[in-house]
Amino acid sequence: MWRYLLTSFLFSLTTIGVMAQGPDEGQLGAWYMYFYNTTFENSNWGIQGDFQYRDWRGLGDREQLLLRSGLTYSPTGSNVKFTMGYANISSGRFGTEIDDPVVENRIYQEALFSNTILKRLLLTHRFRYEQRWVAEQDFRTRYRYNLFINVPLNNSTIVKNTYYTAFYNELFINGERNIGNGGTVPFFDRNRTYLGLGYALSSKLRIQLGWMQQTTSNWQKGQLQFSLHHTF
Repeated sequence: MWRYLLTSFLFSLTTIGVMAQGPDEGQLGAWYMYFYNTTFENSNWGIQGDFQYRDWRGLGDREQLLLRSGLTYSPTGSNVKFTMGYANISSGRFGTEIDDPVVENRIYQEALFSNTILKRLLLTHRFRYEQRWVAEQDFRTRYRYNLFINVPLNNSTIVKNTYYTAFYNELFINGERNIGNGGTVPFFDRNRTYLGLGYALSSKLRIQLGWMQQTTSNWQKGQLQFSLHHTF
């Protein structure tokens, strides 16, 4: 009897601990993002990157701080842009008073190309390969594919004073499954689906507001996204 009660008590504590570590799937979070890119004058080379603050509940409970930048190269006469870059990510734990973030360093390579169909449907494809060094884990890799679709509403292209709808879907697949100390990750890492509305303040500056649903193997959660897109 006592053995049964002790086992039940320990199981309850474990269950509570697991529940406390997982995000509240019904609570809307928010991501605040700045994207930039530029091409050096009279050159095929440039830089691009993004800075993001992600919060589990809007503000006050950090999910991630992500800082990412890369060197770009666009071959002459092509519509493809290649990038080699580095990112630093610190991830907080949901709902904890002491953030104690997990730090990750990442190198990535990507290829991005665009095309237009039906005159107004602006498609962009992004393939990204990541090499990841996460604290207290073995070396990991990940594959990502993102399809972006922008549709201008009051112009045929996205120029100054254009409103547009924005959609994307990104799939993440893990490379290495074993991450050290007996831990493993699933083949499917996550999927993100986004729908938003954008406005071009100028030919070089756009703002977007939208909603994104992120689905992992363990949880599913909605996020508001506020983003500024800057070409200079």
